[in-house]
Amino acid sequence: MRGRRVVVAVAALLLAAAALPGTAVTAGAGTRAASADKVTFTVGVTQDVDSLNPFTGIVSAAYEIYQLQYETLTDYAAKDFAATPALAESWDTSADGLTWTYHLRDGLTWSDGEPLTANDIAYTFNRVRNGKYEQTNFGNYVSALTSVEATDDRTVVMTVKKPTPIMLHLYVYILPEHIWKDIDEKQVKSFANEPGPEGTVGSGPFTVVEHKKGQFIRLEANKSYYRGAPKIDELVFRVFQNQDSLAQALRRGEIDFADSLGANVFDSLKDAEGVKTFPATYSGFDEIAFNTGAALDDGTPIGDGHPALKDVKLRQALSYAIDTQTLVDRVLGGYGDPGSSFIPPLYKALHYDPGATAYTFDPEKAKTLLDEAGYKEGPDGIRTMPGGGKKLTFRLLGRSSSQTSQQSVQFVSGWLEDVGIEVKPKIVSEDALTEIIGEGNFDLFEWGWVVEPDPNYQLSTFTCANRSYKDGGSVYANLSDSFYCDKQYDALYTQQGEQIDPAQRAETVKQMQTMVYDSAAYIITFYYDNLEAYRSDRFTGFQPQPDPDGSLLFQYGTASYQNVRPVTAEDAAVDDTSGTGAQPAASSADDEGGSGLLVGGLVVGLLVLAGAGFAVARSRRRPQHDVE
Repeated sequence: MRGRRVVVAVAALLLAAAALPGTAVTAGAGTRAASADKVTFTVGVTQDVDSLNPFTGIVSAAYEIYQLQYETLTDYAAKDFAATPALAESWDTSADGLTWTYHLRDGLTWSDGEPLTANDIAYTFNRVRNGKYEQTNFGNYVSALTSVEATDDRTVVMTVKKPTPIMLHLYVYILPEHIWKDIDEKQVKSFANEPGPEGTVGSGPFTVVEHKKGQFIRLEANKSYYRGAPKIDELVFRVFQNQDSLAQALRRGEIDFADSLGANVFDSLKDAEGVKTFPATYSGFDEIAFNTGAALDDGTPIGDGHPALKDVKLRQALSYAIDTQTLVDRVLGGYGDPGSSFIPPLYKALHYDPGATAYTFDPEKAKTLLDEAGYKEGPDGIRTMPGGGKKLTFRLLGRSSSQTSQQSVQFVSGWLEDVGIEVKPKIVSEDALTEIIGEGNFDLFEWGWVVEPDPNYQLSTFTCANRSYKDGGSVYANLSDSFYCDKQYDALYTQQGEQIDPAQRAETVKQMQTMVYDSAAYIITFYYDNLEAYRSDRFTGFQPQPDPDGSLLFQYGTASYQNVRPVTAEDAAVDDTSGTGAQPAASSADDEGGSGLLVGGLVVGLLVLAGAGFAVARSRRRPQHDVE
């Protein structure tokens, strides 16, 4: 999952062929460490974290680790994404909607035993508000804030410029001030946050105790976690070079869960003994992005993108040259749907459906539009810019860690060549692609996003302010990758961030999607399912998000990790009718109702919007559905 590729992203996808040191497989009881009483749950992935520093990391694997370690003020319910208590057990707002008061739970502690207080909350939010580097991943959550103050150990008061619907979804990971205060604004850029002898210090259900790049990340349960210790003692994310080896490890019982599988591998596991396959609904999409005119956030041009790609007519024409249905059928194996706008249709209230104005696959129309725009074919069949100028020779970048990306690049290259575009495909690592995009040195690339339940983050990726920026003579990538910039769009972004009425905000969100769609900054190739498989003969207790067919892991929250447990004889005797091959867990604190804690119709309206839709695992990039 292209987490969002800010700064450096490292996808060190090396094969971990042997079981982790100190572990062994015990039939019927999951993967257990040396101690017979220690239960280890092992997840197989094909994406390593790029950084354990929440201000730096951008891929989905990293965000999964962040949320396991660091709590947020509020959470998304596992059942339906409603706002629920987390560190804050309740909250209220002033009559004018400008002052929000969050009341923390009593007795909160960090994993090292230090008290977790409102000072940690204020420190984290103010660090993001006042930092440049820190705002890359979290700036959109704090842009409306005018002050954050701890009025006592259990109370945080925030003020905003205008009423805003995002105050229940401030998905900023709270960091321990006593650890991070010694890491200044220069050091934070290179701070790895790797675990020391005692592991990392956090407030979530697990803490990181060991990380070997390209091999595994090992976490231990936080026994002092405020919701109660998880039902497993140890959690391991084991990194595989390819999905064939990952699938074999699942068959052999070396791992307990396989995430983000490709269609062929997924299908091959359907008849595996003791394995349950689960095609989860998902909010991820892939796209072909155009370099619409790379520039810094102050408008200074950067990069070497082809000048023709600044022409919206050219981009619109090329959008008709891409057969998205074939990509779904041939690349995803049918596990997905053709794409359109950048808020997926799972968010029914927010998704823009272009309908009759959609870019349908029509190569002849693409050719006609290119001709009309002055891009005529030369003697060699390659089109040139109007007046016989520069040839339309475009670099198309794909990701070495994703077979899906490489297949999409192959198909798209052929379709573009069919309409007179010369394509030079190149496959690079995700970290290299992050740097290339940030510097604007590309024409087109293939990658994808996962969209949060609240649209604010995804909307922000097309704002002028989220283009790359320069700091200390170096250029840093920000959230914008197409470098789309429109002042009217920016004005609408501000507007939706202040609209309390869900219906009004939804209309603005759709209007913004329409603008980006019409400008063809992206070609959304497809929305894909999250294909998961796990050892149903070993573990149960997963909580899909949303219920009943959402993802079992890589969620917005940690409900499954808190509740997954070894299968018992009683579980085995129960007829499986849930569709997931596991008995659903009992309700946890993750699903505490938040609406009863809120004050006024203003906040009730926010909850309606919060529950409308579905997403998994941050707005971050995933290694989508690699097909071997």
